[in-house]
Amino acid sequence: MDGDLGDFLRSRRARIRPEEMGLPSYGRRRVPGLRREEVAQLAGVSVDYYVRLEQGRGQRVSDSVLDAIARVLRLDETEHTYLRTVARPRRGRSASRGPETTRVRPGVQALLDSMDRTPAFVMNSSMDVLAWNSLADAMQGYSRTAPAHRNIPRQVFLDPAAHTTFPDWPDIAAQAAAHLRLNAGHRPDDARLDALIGELSVKSPDFRRLWADHQVKACMSGTKRITHPLAGLLDLPFETLTVPADPEQTVVVYTPEQGSDAAEKLALLGSWAAAEV
Repeated sequence: MDGDLGDFLRSRRARIRPEEMGLPSYGRRRVPGLRREEVAQLAGVSVDYYVRLEQGRGQRVSDSVLDAIARVLRLDETEHTYLRTVARPRRGRSASRGPETTRVRPGVQALLDSMDRTPAFVMNSSMDVLAWNSLADAMQGYSRTAPAHRNIPRQVFLDPAAHTTFPDWPDIAAQAAAHLRLNAGHRPDDARLDALIGELSVKSPDFRRLWADHQVKACMSGTKRITHPLAGLLDLPFETLTVPADPEQTVVVYTPEQGSDAAEKLALLGSWAAAEV
């Protein structure tokens, strides 16, 4: 994860045209977007200070400086938070993963099981699927999948069937990479997370391309389209909630409207799954 700050800042200034900031666009530019000197000028800091920041040598950078840079680079709220995180990483807190990141409390499992009409599952910061209810299992087959492969980015980028499972694969892939980068920024010493990123970078050219874009986004709600071999195409709105007692874990719940085509297909899928037990 070293170099993330500099890469992130360079990627963000590259997307801004000088004329957008009231600067002349003439002159030969070796790279697109704003120059480092222009970012420094607009943010009200010295060029040397900004260069050192991009090089990861900015010590004890203040909120006011980061806020000014975020304003110049037009960062959204998630990107702004990410900038603060990678500019001042808290080392040593995530090097090892405790039981709370890989085990789900019985009460949370009971909550999942109580949702008999909606698929729901729990994932951790590496986007490993840790627990699920029967409908999520019927939809995704978690109980028939080896634990190492119950991981959303691995499924998206390494499973040959992913493009069929997710009709909107480019959007799903971009969301997975952006969410993973956001989590990685908050956990700079997480060895398991680093290993996952390294594996995906080696095995998937698509992941390497998306990772190099340095997009950061919390995928907390939206709609996902999933093709199931029995139920067909499912249009599934979803919500993501953090487990208060285990902030490393989140609950993902698909929430189709009652009476919708997706809800009827899920009910049928649940009946099929119950009949197989």
